[in-house]
Amino acid sequence: MRWKVAILTASDRGSRGERESTSALVIRELTEEELNGEIVDDRVVPDETDEVMAALIEMTDYHHADLILTTGGAGLQPRDITPEATRRVVEREVPGFAEIIRSGARAKGRLSAQFRGTAGVRGHTLIVNLPSSPKGVSLAMLSIMDELSAALETLHGKEAERDE
Repeated sequence: MRWKVAILTASDRGSRGERESTSALVIRELTEEELNGEIVDDRVVPDETDEVMAALIEMTDYHHADLILTTGGAGLQPRDITPEATRRVVEREVPGFAEIIRSGARAKGRLSAQFRGTAGVRGHTLIVNLPSSPKGVSLAMLSIMDELSAALETLHGKEAERDE
């Protein structure tokens, strides 16, 4: 199945056009190559709770994305608010994705405790916060790719095969 995927970058400098989101490019490439995803929306918003929430709601409710992948705004800086905005939008949290991302980063010797990302479901859309660096995004996506596919299939009515 081809999944409809939206990419949201939370970045003050990126939203002002002062910096390109190379992390979003990594997300796009891995989504198209590894997940059979079609990008239906790709935008940059400032690190403002209302802006992030509005973008997530629009991507979910109007673009009907199956999956939203965010980058930026999930660290320790005072303006890093992506996890909080995501929690306010989702109906149910799915903590396993962030746990896998942190575990994978730690196994590779990268800083993982500072990543505050979360994941959850709104309607039939899975929303996953990813790190902000291109290398962190790549590592995170590769570590959750199989789980993403299984979760999307489950959300869209396909029975996931389970090891019992």
